[in-house]
This record gives sequence, C-alpha cells and structure tokens, in this order.
Amino acid sequence: MSSSIQNNAGGVVPPVVDLHLHTSASDGQLSPTELIEQVAGTSLRIVAVTDHDSTEGITEARAATAHHPHLTLIAGIELGTEDGESDVHLISHFVNPCAPGLQDFLSHLRDGRIEAAEGTVTRLGELGIHISWERVMEIAGGAVGRPHIARAMAEAGYVKNAQDAFQRYLGNDGLARVKRPKPTPGDGVRFLHSIGATATLAHPQTVKGLRRVLGFLVDEGLDGIEVFAPKYGTSDRERRLEVAQRSGLIPVGGSDYHAWGTSEEIVPGDAKTVGPPMDAVDKLRAAADRWKAAAARAPKILGEGPPTPSSG
Repeated sequence: MSSSIQNNAGGVVPPVVDLHLHTSASDGQLSPTELIEQVAGTSLRIVAVTDHDSTEGITEARAATAHHPHLTLIAGIELGTEDGESDVHLISHFVNPCAPGLQDFLSHLRDGRIEAAEGTVTRLGELGIHISWERVMEIAGGAVGRPHIARAMAEAGYVKNAQDAFQRYLGNDGLARVKRPKPTPGDGVRFLHSIGATATLAHPQTVKGLRRVLGFLVDEGLDGIEVFAPKYGTSDRERRLEVAQRSGLIPVGGSDYHAWGTSEEIVPGDAKTVGPPMDAVDKLRAAADRWKAAAARAPKILGEGPPTPSSG
C-alpha cells in the first residue's frame, strides 16, 4: 500500500479501495468467493460488494475475506431507482443485511426484476428472437437480469455479443425492454438511511437531468457521488470532484466490475486506474454511524414499512 500515491484529482494509483463490485448474487459472473480471491491478489485493501437489490452474496464474501487478513470487506447494495425516464442507481455502504424490513424490500424488487425479464423474453419472441426462459435462468444461476438475457441471445447467435444486445434490444430505449417497478430516488435515499446505511449516487454520467436530480437528492441527505471509475478520464474525475466538493458529498467510486470478460472491462485493482482515497471510507463509515444512530432514535410507527416501488 505504501507504493500507492495520491494524484492531482484526489484519487489513488494504483487503487487501494474499490467500493463498487458485483457477484453472481446479482449480475456478476464470479461467485462471492471467486471475486474475493481475485481482488485479494491485487493492490486493493478495502472492497465493497454492492450487488443489485441483493445482499445474498455478503455472507459468502465475508467467509472468503476471513482468509485474507490484509483485505477488508464492506457490505453494500446497488439499489435501482427511477426518476421519470432516467434510471438512477444508488450505492449503499455499511449495510446490515439483517436490518428490519430490508430483505422484504429487496425481495419485492427482485420479484419485479423477474417479471420484467420474463416479459422481455416474451417480447423478444414476438420480434422473432426465440430464447428459452429456462436457458436464461440457467445462465443466471440465481438473480436474473438483462445481462443474462443478453448472453442467451449471443449464445443463440441473434447478436454478436451482450453489448450488441443492449444497444439494439435491451437498453433503456431497446425494442424489447420491459420496465420494472422501481422506487423513486428520493424514496431510495430515505429507505437506505432508515436502515442505517449510506446512500451515494452511482455512475452519474448515465443520469438524465443530473443537476436537477442531484439537487433534490442532496436535499434528501445524499452522502456521496461516484467520482473515481475506470471509465473516467482525468478531466471527468476533476469535474465530478468539483461537484462533490461544491455539494458537500463524499467522493467515492470503484470499478463496477461484473467479470463479463468484455474487451473494455477493467478488472479491480488495475495498476493504471485511479481509486478513491482511504479517507472516503472513513467518511462513509462516519455517515453510516450517524444514520444508524438516527434510525435507532426514530419512532416506530405501526404499519409503516418500506416505500412501494412505482411502475412509473
């Protein structure tokens, strides 16, 4: 770790922190154990497993991390929300998987994912692209999503690769896209805080109307924004860092690694990439502690539960 240096955009090279990683508990290709074994051999010292709408990989990831004393694991989630026509993903850190109401809420979101995926397969069939739901589920091996449908399409020869599938059929404006119910970004931030965890904005470059969305999320108590990602050049990082500083947000980030094996995917701990500074983790931990304390003080109202996702 002593060989890492902080650069002029506030990041660390080679990275020692990666706060955005996926496993087979959602749409990653590696099991939690395989992911931890991979990152343990890199410069990384603190990593977060942030599967989509799931904490099901955390227990296995913790068990694997126990074999690597130099590595610290943070439990997280990537929560899908929607603002009008724009997906807004929130990354949460220092999540307690046993927090009251959390698993019921996540289960409801995953049920919506399954319904949307089944609808997408049906719509593809109407377009002359015939893949079986059973094969999609085999590829997924658990939580199912659009990446698994894309792999089935490529396997059957309908598209060149998963990227081609998203561009033509599965992306936000794709011919076969079936939307699923999602909470609003504001509801997402409030829910994450109510379980004593942080809320940060993931891949802000994909958010339509970013300035407006960021404005009302800051008012809701948003804790941070992704600044450091392999896809960002120095100018992008500096611009995002300026936004974070101006808005009082913690600058976070990570590789958003899924192990899809595409030529453009950068692996965690790549020596040429820039990761967030160590103090970002300290600030996230402090924020989570504040939200946990606030959640413990909040009055429990009979019948009150997590927000209901909207179908838009």
